[in-house]
Amino acid sequence: MRHLQPGDQGNGPPVLLEIVVPAYNEAGRLPAGLSLLTTKAAALPVSTSILVVDNASTDNTSDIVRNWPREPVPVRLLHCARRGKGAAVRAGLLATRAPFIGFCDADMATDLCALDLVISLLATGHRAIIGSRAHRWSVVEARHSAFRTAGAAVFRRLARTIVADATDTQCGFKFFSGPLARAAATRMRAAGFAFDVELVARCIQLGARVTEIPVAWRDVPGSTFRVQRHGASALREIASIWLNLKLSDRQPGGGHVPLQIPLAWASDGIQVALDPVLEPAPMATARQS
Repeated sequence: MRHLQPGDQGNGPPVLLEIVVPAYNEAGRLPAGLSLLTTKAAALPVSTSILVVDNASTDNTSDIVRNWPREPVPVRLLHCARRGKGAAVRAGLLATRAPFIGFCDADMATDLCALDLVISLLATGHRAIIGSRAHRWSVVEARHSAFRTAGAAVFRRLARTIVADATDTQCGFKFFSGPLARAAATRMRAAGFAFDVELVARCIQLGARVTEIPVAWRDVPGSTFRVQRHGASALREIASIWLNLKLSDRQPGGGHVPLQIPLAWASDGIQVALDPVLEPAPMATARQS
């Protein structure tokens, strides 16, 4: 599964943030996505590298990554033979070493301006940060069919039986404390499109509070997810996640921590990227800097 190219992180200077990009047959969308991500990563106030996980692609996804310029930020390649977006993200998270890590989709459907806010929150102690298209300050441009919209509503209702307070588990833009995400990924079993639900739930099991942030999101053509093809398996995976979490709750060190999402929390002197970016929640006090 592990074949990092060009070179492991240990061969260069240490980075503070590693961004995982799962990719299955993304030769068409990956060049534009990587161009956007590397440009943004180079402008961040922390040293950053990118890890593309080729999820057994049959096109030239791997060749694109191998030949990607070494500047302005390092871009590495990891092969994951096990099919499934969840398997690819898990492999990528476990291959990281940085203190801050996360993942985003190859199409960069979530505007990367949100990374500025992510860095601020990570630096001030937030351990799990997830983009939410349902946040009141999010800007969403969607072109989904009525069938897919209905399917998403069913999925959200089932997901909330596991993470009751999360407004959007499926936005492909999540960032974490490195040790937390690696510990959560080690426990993960879901390999398909529903993996996000388990990842968030595992972080909660480990005692993390989850912070939802607003995003600007647009529907990018070319997604490999099809309701007709993957919908039933995603629902079955939700049931499997629920069962696995119940079993792990009964094991030593399991323990379920109720999900609390402080949708506004900014310390004095911290400059946030969006204004207003977060809305008040009972568990947190918002202060205007």
